[in-house]
Amino acid sequence: YLPLQNRVNEGDMDHPQISAEGKKVVIIGGGDTGIDCFGTALRQGAASVTQFDIRPPAPKTRAASTPWPTFPLVWRTATAHEEGEYVITGNESAEEIEALGLATRAPGDTLGGRVFSANTVEFLGSEGTLTGLRCVEIEVIDGVRTPVPGSEFEFEADLVFIALGFTGAERGGLVHELGVAFDDRGRMVRDEQYRASVKPLLPGFRPKVYVAGDNGRGQSLIVWAIAEGRAAAAAVDADLMGETALPVAVTPSTVPLGV
Repeated sequence: YLPLQNRVNEGDMDHPQISAEGKKVVIIGGGDTGIDCFGTALRQGAASVTQFDIRPPAPKTRAASTPWPTFPLVWRTATAHEEGEYVITGNESAEEIEALGLATRAPGDTLGGRVFSANTVEFLGSEGTLTGLRCVEIEVIDGVRTPVPGSEFEFEADLVFIALGFTGAERGGLVHELGVAFDDRGRMVRDEQYRASVKPLLPGFRPKVYVAGDNGRGQSLIVWAIAEGRAAAAAVDADLMGETALPVAVTPSTVPLGV
C-alpha cells in the first residue's frame, strides 16, 4: 500500500492500485507503519480513518519505567494524527480544503482518530465483502494483556490495513528442513557466534546455519539488523578461516540501553 502510493507521488503511476478514497478505513497496529498508513489514507480522501492500538494510551509525562537516558514512554501525536484529529471549523482555506479532502465535511467533524486497548477478534463481512471488525477491550493484568469480559464491540470498516509488528520468523521451507529451533517468542535459537540450533541432516553431520536480525533478535530496528549481519559475517569468516579481522560490534545477547 505505502510503496504504491510512493510510486504515484514520484509520477511512476497515475493512480494507486489500492485507494482509501471514500472508504471507512481501520488500521490495526499502533506503530510507525500504522501512522504512515493513517496519513496516506487521509490524503487519499478516506471517509474516515481509525487506528487501533492494543496498548493503552501513553502517559502525558515521562513514565518512571523509562528514565533518562532511555527513550521516553510519553504521549505523542504524529503529524498524521494531527490531521486526522483536527476539528473542522468551516473557516479553512481553499488549499486546506483540497489538501485534507474537506469538501464534504461539516464544521465539528474530524477525519479520524485512535482507539486504544483494543484487540481485533474477527473480520465481519457479507458475500465476500468486508463490513467491519469485532473487537474486545484489553487490560494488562500482571504484565499480561487480557480481554475485558463483556467489552466486545463492533466497528464499521470497508478497508483494513494490518500494520502489526514482528510476530515470529518464518518456519517453512529450508528452515523447517534444517530443523531450526525456535524459542517461545518465535525467534530462531542461536549461540553467541550467531549459529542456529539445528538438527543433524546425516549421522555426525550438523550443518552450520547463521541467524541475524529480527529472525534471532525479534522485532527491532534496522541498525540492529545491519550490525548483526556484519557480526554474523565475522562469525562465518572465523569458522572458514580459523580467525577473522572483521569487526564485531554486537553479539546476540547485546541489548540496547534500558532499565
